[in-house]
Amino acid sequence: MKHLLDVPAPAKLNLFLHITGRRADGYHLLQSIFMLVDWCDHLHFDLRSDGSISREDLTAGDLPAEDLTVRAARALQQATHCPHGVHIGLEKHLPAEAGMGGGSSDSATTLLALNRLWGLGLSRAQLAAIGLQLGADVPFFIGGRNAWVEGVGEQLTPVAIPSARFVVVKPPTGASTQRIFGSAELKRDTKTATIQGFAANDSCEGAVIDLQKILAVGHNDLQPVAQALCPDMGHCIRWLNSHGLQGRMTGSGTAVFAQLPHAMSLTDAPGEWMVRKCGNMDAHPLLDWCTD
Repeated sequence: MKHLLDVPAPAKLNLFLHITGRRADGYHLLQSIFMLVDWCDHLHFDLRSDGSISREDLTAGDLPAEDLTVRAARALQQATHCPHGVHIGLEKHLPAEAGMGGGSSDSATTLLALNRLWGLGLSRAQLAAIGLQLGADVPFFIGGRNAWVEGVGEQLTPVAIPSARFVVVKPPTGASTQRIFGSAELKRDTKTATIQGFAANDSCEGAVIDLQKILAVGHNDLQPVAQALCPDMGHCIRWLNSHGLQGRMTGSGTAVFAQLPHAMSLTDAPGEWMVRKCGNMDAHPLLDWCTD
């Protein structure tokens, strides 16, 4: 049986997230930097000749019968009229409702892997168009590069980020993205920034981000609302502060993160918290699996 084994789906962190406005259709306009990190889910794909799509949970999670991997496989199958099917094995390591793009990354990895397994030969742009139907973050993971993000999340400009280490902390409680974005207390008028304002060089295309500047000046406009909905986030940030680290929320979930300036022990966190050290990545591990 033809198969692809141990295919990674990396998480992302938002170095900042500014809400700069709101469109007439209700979608929020944002600016952010999405950064890939080496904390990954892992997927396994086995070719099925009967056209069926199935999924197996390889960890002790509680995944819905039709998660984003199944939806991605069906969307690709329908878009290409592919007669093949697939059995997907999912090792879920990334936490849900964390703001780290776990579901979107699983979806993108599924599209990239099945493009190869099914021999479809679709370009990155074609896969991203399918992925956008599944979630706003999916094209970022298919693009495969750290990116300056604008619009509603669909405008991506690749950027380079210096190598660094981070710690991510996720409390057991979550908060609904819909409730966060729907809050009347959400700040929606942050002044528009530019890549050059956070760059260590003068180039816009291929800019190298000044990591220390963006962590000092940038912020996450969703954080005050999210902390009100999930007070445990505040506990996590205060714990990071007690170690001399500057914590902030990533994305629209309840995970917070901080840069690690040096190696340190972080073993005194409450047992119900998920604490993970990780490093950033220059590119998605499957970057070369499709053409531009």
